Amino acid sequence: MKDLPAENISFTDFKLIGFYSLKEWRPFLFVPFFLMFLLAITANFILIYLITSQKSLHSPMYVLISLMAVVDLILPILFVPNMLLNFLFNWSGISLTGCLIQMFCLHFVGTFQSTLLLWMALDRYFAICKPLYYHKYMEIPNFLKFVVVPLIRNVILVVITVSLAGKLSFCITNLIDHCFCEHMALVQLACGDISINNIAGLLTAFLIPTADFILINVSYILIFTSVFKSGKTSTKALNTCITHFIVMSFTLTFALIAFLSYRIRNNFSPSSRVFVSTMYLLFPSCFNPIIYGVRTKEIRQAFLKFIKTAKVLALQ
Repeated sequence: MKDLPAENISFTDFKLIGFYSLKEWRPFLFVPFFLMFLLAITANFILIYLITSQKSLHSPMYVLISLMAVVDLILPILFVPNMLLNFLFNWSGISLTGCLIQMFCLHFVGTFQSTLLLWMALDRYFAICKPLYYHKYMEIPNFLKFVVVPLIRNVILVVITVSLAGKLSFCITNLIDHCFCEHMALVQLACGDISINNIAGLLTAFLIPTADFILINVSYILIFTSVFKSGKTSTKALNTCITHFIVMSFTLTFALIAFLSYRIRNNFSPSSRVFVSTMYLLFPSCFNPIIYGVRTKEIRQAFLKFIKTAKVLALQ
C-alpha cells in the first residue's frame, strides 16, 4: 500500500506535466503551439511598429491598441517558451518561488488585458457620446483618473490571490497537471483547507474580467443609444464596438470555463482543462492584432504601405 504523504512535508519544487495523458503524442504539440507563438510575436511586433512609426496613428485610441499589442507580446513570452521546451525535452521543473512569480505575472498581465479593453470602450464613449469634450477627457491628467482605480484593483486582487497560494503547504504531490502555474492547478495540490483560495480566485475572476465586461457593455449601450438618436457615424461605432465585444467575449468565455472547471463537477478531462486555460492566454495574443489590423481601416492602410515599402527595399 502506498504511504500517504506527511502533512509536515511541503514540496518546494514542482513538475509541470500538462497534456501528460497524450503520452507519446505529447511532443507533437510543439508544432501548433510554436506556430501560434510565432504568429503572436510577429503580428504584435508589426502592430506596435506600425502605430509607433506612423504619426497619423498617434491618437489615444491607437496608443491603447499599441498597449494591447505590448500586453499580447508579453503574455506568450511568460509561459510558451518553457511549455515548448517541456514538450520537446521534458524540461518540466519549476521551484515554488518561480511558480508564484509566473502566476503573478500571468494573472496581472492577463487582467491588464481586460482593463485595456475597458479603457478602449471609454475612449469610444467619449469620442462618440461626448465629442466636444473628447480631447479634454483624453488628456493624460484626466484620463489617469479612469486608469488608476482599475490598476489598483488589479494589483490588490492578484497580490492577495498569489500571496494566499504562497502560504499553503503542498504535501499531496509535486506534479502540476498544467503547462504553466495557473492558480488552481497549484492550489489543489495543497494539504488542508483551500476554501479561502477558492474564494479569492473567484473574486479575482468576477471583479476584474467579468466586471470589466459588464462596464464595457454598459458603455456600448450608451454608445448605441447616442448613435441611433443622432443617426451619424453608426457604421464606425458599430464596427469598433463589435471588435471589442468579439475579443472580450472569447477571452472571458475561455477564462471562466477554465476557472470554474476546477470548482464544479464536470466531465472535463485534465487535457481539456489545460487546453482551455492555455487558450484564454494565447488566443487573444494571436488574434487581437489580426482583428484590429483587419477591422481598423487606418491600421490596414498603414500595413499595406509598410508591405509596399518593404517590397521596394527588397528590389533595390
